[in-house]
Amino acid sequence: MLDKNTAKKVLNKLLCSGGQFGEIFVQRKVSNNIRLDDNKIENASSGFENGCGLRLIYKDSTYYAFLDSLEEDKLLESAKILSAAVNSSNANKAMNLSDSASVYNVNILKYPNEVLPDIKKGILLNVNETARNASSNIFQVTAVLSDTEEEIFIANSEGVFARDFNVKTLLAVNVIAIKGSEIRTGYKSLAKTKGFELFEEKKPRTVAKQAAEMAINMLDAINAPSGILPVIIGPGFGGVIFHEACGHGLEADAIVKNASVFKDKIGKKIASDIVTAIDDSTLPYHWGSYKFDGEGCPSQKNILIENGVLASYLLDIKSSKKLNLPLTGNGRRQSYRDIPFPRMSNTFINTGKEKPDLILGSVKKGVYAKEFSGGQVDPATGDFVFGISEGYLIENGKLGSPIKGATLIGNGPEILNKIEAIGDDLDYAPGFCGKNGQSVSNEVGQPTIKISEITVGGTGT
Repeated sequence: MLDKNTAKKVLNKLLCSGGQFGEIFVQRKVSNNIRLDDNKIENASSGFENGCGLRLIYKDSTYYAFLDSLEEDKLLESAKILSAAVNSSNANKAMNLSDSASVYNVNILKYPNEVLPDIKKGILLNVNETARNASSNIFQVTAVLSDTEEEIFIANSEGVFARDFNVKTLLAVNVIAIKGSEIRTGYKSLAKTKGFELFEEKKPRTVAKQAAEMAINMLDAINAPSGILPVIIGPGFGGVIFHEACGHGLEADAIVKNASVFKDKIGKKIASDIVTAIDDSTLPYHWGSYKFDGEGCPSQKNILIENGVLASYLLDIKSSKKLNLPLTGNGRRQSYRDIPFPRMSNTFINTGKEKPDLILGSVKKGVYAKEFSGGQVDPATGDFVFGISEGYLIENGKLGSPIKGATLIGNGPEILNKIEAIGDDLDYAPGFCGKNGQSVSNEVGQPTIKISEITVGGTGT
């Protein structure tokens, strides 16, 4: 990639007109993607990216350039052009670069680029066969298998010199089932910062069965009730509500812009006493984990809410300086073409002590929300609307009929205060989060939780 001498030359060129912070981000990435649809492989593609982003910060302004080259003369020329955006009489110099350390280390056993295309194809064909064999009602199966091997290098004028190599593998399965006029969809995914050893731990056919069962179960759904009801949200993907309705409001760029309901709330009670929420990019092999963030800051575990009290925001370098708060390792970017922003990694409500069946048994009449579809959230207020893609009635403490057309309508901060039970079954679900035109990998998570009351939108009574 780049040696320290070249990196320091480029950084000094960035700062030569008085810039206050300079950064180099280099990325080399190989990606593969295979898609199955209508019983056959529809598309297979591979990609290679190799380039460098240069960032210069002066006061509240950020200047950015990227180029598809790592040649020293081209980097210096780009740095010279970028530095001209600042017109100050004080030339600055970069600090001496020293190797950065991180607690995050993983061992990859089967690198994706060493796996033969026929094996990858066989995984998708097995998924297709498994899902279709689940029921005669299965109409369509779509599956995607993707993998990446990525090397990054980051250096900045404050002495950071960080290197990372990460591997990601993802399988996503979408199943459509039809029964009469009813059409239902089931979706499941499996994704880790691992190689193809991932599929020895959890078989692709298991993912296919889960997606198919979800679609099949919902074919007999009845109209969802409406009104203010107690709701139990299942473990794993249920954490998407916290991610969307609360997590984005804890990203520090929203705090700086005065666009978050959590501004000036650190040290204040914002949730039920039993709620502890965490963002942890050091969880081994998790989809949102990394050795260094997109600014070279080591990954770390950040407690966001502790026993109901707001403890921290998620910060990048720029917001850290603006708010005078310590870095949290959450400056993330999609690629060398993009500026980093504060982003979540693996964000979850921490495990509780109660048994899920006892939580369920405590509700006489309510709704169990197992999986969610799309929704809308206003980060400035925390108001949200989420569709339930897999949900069930709760009748006398037991799961009843599946329901369709259900939505949850509420406010994130208010819901945090209405959590009255948390299970001991913490689970996670991988996904992608979009923000400012960029998409990054992350995980959501939570145990089974009980919300005392929330507005359920439905078509029934």
